[in-house]
This record gives sequence, structure tokens and C-alpha cells, in this order.
Amino acid sequence: MFSTSRRWLLVASPFLALCLLYYLSQSPETRPARGKGLGSWTQESNKLNTLTVQSEDMDSLSATDPCGRQPRDLDDVFVVIKTGATESQQRIPVHLRTTLQCVPHFAIFSDYEETINGVQVHDILKNVSKTTMETEPEFDLYRRLQEVGREGLTDEEWGDDINGPLGKTNNPGWKLDKWKFLPMIDSALELKPDAKWYVFAEADTYVTWPNLANWLAHLDHTDPYYIGSPMQIGNELFAYGGAGIILSARTMQRLSSYRARAEEEMDKMTAEEWAGDCVLARALGQVRVSLTWAWPMMLTVTPSELDHFSEGYGRQPWCYPAISYHHMSPKDIEDMWRFDREWFSSGKNALLLHADVFRKYIHNASLSERRDWDNLSSVKIDLVSSTEACHEACSHDSDCLQWSFGADEGCKHASTTLLGVSTNGTHSGWMKNRVQKLLDLFQSSCPQVEYIFD
Repeated sequence: MFSTSRRWLLVASPFLALCLLYYLSQSPETRPARGKGLGSWTQESNKLNTLTVQSEDMDSLSATDPCGRQPRDLDDVFVVIKTGATESQQRIPVHLRTTLQCVPHFAIFSDYEETINGVQVHDILKNVSKTTMETEPEFDLYRRLQEVGREGLTDEEWGDDINGPLGKTNNPGWKLDKWKFLPMIDSALELKPDAKWYVFAEADTYVTWPNLANWLAHLDHTDPYYIGSPMQIGNELFAYGGAGIILSARTMQRLSSYRARAEEEMDKMTAEEWAGDCVLARALGQVRVSLTWAWPMMLTVTPSELDHFSEGYGRQPWCYPAISYHHMSPKDIEDMWRFDREWFSSGKNALLLHADVFRKYIHNASLSERRDWDNLSSVKIDLVSSTEACHEACSHDSDCLQWSFGADEGCKHASTTLLGVSTNGTHSGWMKNRVQKLLDLFQSSCPQVEYIFD
């Protein structure tokens, strides 16, 4: 007689074999992704936007329900938007009517408690120690805010500043900002202690939430993740706050525990630095959490300023999902949100790649000759003294894809293509046929979608 376990094996073996054969017969894009490192899912050749999704997912992405299943996908994610009194009323409302509409759990942290469009804005600095507030000069602005409100601020305190190598050194609100990063950790945990992921963004950051949810679903929140676009000050490598910073629940708990026993040391660390995102990296170094480089998924620039065709850090943006952009004006955010929603609500697209952003958002509508516009061409062309001559010189150089001419900057060319930014006095243009050839070359270059897992 067979034992019970052997009888079970004889009965189950044919079924298990069928399961194995079925798995092996599946195309790579329908198999679950596994492992860490630089990851990818294979797609059908030349189809950039069609990862396999279930029919119920397709049905949920409709024009009448622009968020689709996104709130469920983000249910384990807590989002923090960091702002300040001198910008909050200009920058937060656009998020409340666009990007945050589809985020189920979020908070807005500032240096000034108020309500904007019915949403509570939390004063994140109120838990900083009294000793630190009394001794550190950056808190002069904070005390004035609490005493007289934003209406009592001086022109200097309201003013902005050029973001130089050491930040906005003449902007009191920017200098105060560095003190918000570490207190945000405990406050976020207090507001959403059961979240698996915590996403910290600036008021001028844009996040493509479906892409983010898809990415995080393939990462383990019990691992100590610290994810962002890399930046460096001296020897310190850190995640640039403007591109967004993602921390796993494991990392948040480690950092909170460390801060509870070393608050004085961490305040001293903050006083010594001029950038709060660098302070955060130093603190994470104390609990042995290193940075996962998320470029080009998380970016320090707008879509118009990204070179979609060139490499950085050994990676090329084209085949990666677009997770975040920085330096986005309220209009930029509104425009990108409209494009984002149309893209996902169609029911045809599971991801938005940088390739899609260039083809549908940058190239199709925007690459026409423009006045008062700088397309960020970088190669100076000497002995060219007019717009027409600059254009002509580009046409005779087979490597030239775009040109710009300004009274101060003169003629510039570029062998790649960007949309650029509004700038008075500069005239820009693109060699549209050449750009189209480059686009055609890249069109079939994504046999798989690239992801960053470690």
C-alpha cells in the first residue's frame, strides 16, 4: 500500500505538471516580475504602452472615473506635500484640484498652520525643541509668522531668490525649510502609522501616481528603502527633495527610533547643513540606509527640460516610466495632470513612459519655431550674428537638431532636442525633419519597460 503522502503525490503530480507547462508557455510580459536590481518587463515589440493588465483594471480606467483603481493601488501609501507660508496659497490649491484628487491618504506640512480650500495645513515645526528655536537664526521668520501671520511679513521675507550653488541664500523661507525634513518623519508616522510607503514631495513637484503605484507594488516595504534622484554636496550623496523622496515603512521606523534618542544631535546636524534633504541623508546614514538611485524615473527638472535621448548615470530615460518632475509651475501641473488623466483614462495604457511624454506631450504639439523661448541649446556658435544665420548654420550641420539665438547669448546649437523654457529676447527653432528621424529611430527601441528595483 502507498502511504498517504505518496498517494497525494500521485494524484497531484499531473496537476502540478500542467501548471508548470502553463507557466512556461506564458509570454514574458504576463509572468510576475521577480528579483531586485535593474529590472524590466518584456513587452510585444514596438508597443511602448501596453503592459498586461486584467480586464477589470481596464474597465476601471474610464473617463467617468478618472482615478480608476488608483486610490486602491495607493491605499498603503502616505503622501506628504511640504510647503511654506510664503508659497502655500499660490502652489497648494492646484494640487488639491488635480494631483491629490486621486490620493487617498495625504497631508500638507508647512511652517504655518492654516486651512486651504477646506484642507488642514499642519505646522511641522511646532515640535522642534524650544532651545533650537531660540538659538538658530532661521527661526526668526517662524516666530514672526506665529506672532503676526503672513500679512505681517516684510518684502524681504516674501521675496524669492535665485537658486544658486548653495541654494536660495537670501530667502528666509528657504533657509527655514531645512528644519522641516526630520520632524516630518514622526508626524507622518503619527498620521498614518500603518502605511507601507511614505512619499515626500515639494509644492512644485509633479508625481505620476499610477506609475508610482505600479513601481511600489514590486518593492518590499519591509526592506530599508530610501529612494530618490541623486544629488551630492561634498562627500554626501542624497535624494534631491524636489524630485520627491520615498521611504519604506522599515526605514521610517528606523529613523524615528534614532531621532527619539538623538534629537539634540540631529538638530546640531541640521544647523551645520544648508540643505534639509542632505540632512535627511546624513541621518539615514546613521541608521545604515543607503540611497537607491531613481534617475531617470524621478527627475529634478520639468518634462520640457529633460533630454529624453541622452544617457545619465548609465541609463537613458526613453524606456523608463515617468514618476516625478520638479520646478513645475501651477500651470505646468494643471497641464500635465490633464495629459496624465487622458493617458490613463483611455483604458489603453498601464504606464506612462518618458517616450510617451516626448511623443505625445512635447513633440506633437510644441516643436515649432518660437520667439521669447529658449530651447536650452548648449553649443555656442561663433561669428553668427542673426537669427536667420543661426538657423542657416544649423541646417548645414547634419548633427544639429535645434538652434537658438539671443542678443546676449548669441547663436547656440544642440545635437539633441529639448522643448525648453520661456525666456524674453531669445528665438528658438528645431530641425523638425531631423527630430522626426531621431524619434523614428527610438520608436522601436523599447522591447521592454525599464524599472529600478535596487
